[in-house]
Amino acid sequence: MKTKTFSYLRVSGKGQVDGDGFPRQRQSVTDYARRNRMEIVTEFRDEGVSGAAFDRPGLTELFVAIKADGVKVVLVEKADRLARDLVVSETLLAEFRKLGVKVVAADGGTDLTVDSDDPSRKMIRQILGVVSEWEKSCIVQKLRAARIRSKEKTGRCEGRKPFGQKEGETEIISKIQNLRNDRLTIDEIANRLNSEGIKTRSGGRWHFTQVRRILARL
Repeated sequence: MKTKTFSYLRVSGKGQVDGDGFPRQRQSVTDYARRNRMEIVTEFRDEGVSGAAFDRPGLTELFVAIKADGVKVVLVEKADRLARDLVVSETLLAEFRKLGVKVVAADGGTDLTVDSDDPSRKMIRQILGVVSEWEKSCIVQKLRAARIRSKEKTGRCEGRKPFGQKEGETEIISKIQNLRNDRLTIDEIANRLNSEGIKTRSGGRWHFTQVRRILARL
């Protein structure tokens, strides 16, 4: 069985869009995929976009597809096609790691998401880690302050209401309970809700975790 992968191609200059950059990169990742029993299901590309930029349409579409389709491997011709700037590269690779995705450079078969012992890369990872912790602390402090203000103003401080306390949700909970009584698995319940067009509170699709959380409260 072949491993499903995405490919990502990029050229930085507008004049390169019609040149040999894309054909060369495509051939490189295609050859690597063929040798390693991989199937490239979708190609993503950025035309005339700097490798030092975060905001790239093709790269954004790639991340969206990863979250939606569950593909866990991305092929690039070589490391600098993902990013030329070291900080940008390490930031993007950190995001891929969070998603459990490997980014492989076809020119040498190197897994770019494997932590490197290179001192510069280690320093950047540590800085990114510190910044991430700082941002989390700021968010926690803001939420705490907001709760305090709310309590002082109204005498109470409510968080997010559990599913079932808003209009129309009681019926959905009853349906979930009945399906569970019919011995459907949690995945089967989520699939049934989705097939019948029943939406979550946010208007999205049902997944295992959401159904399990509701059943745990019943």
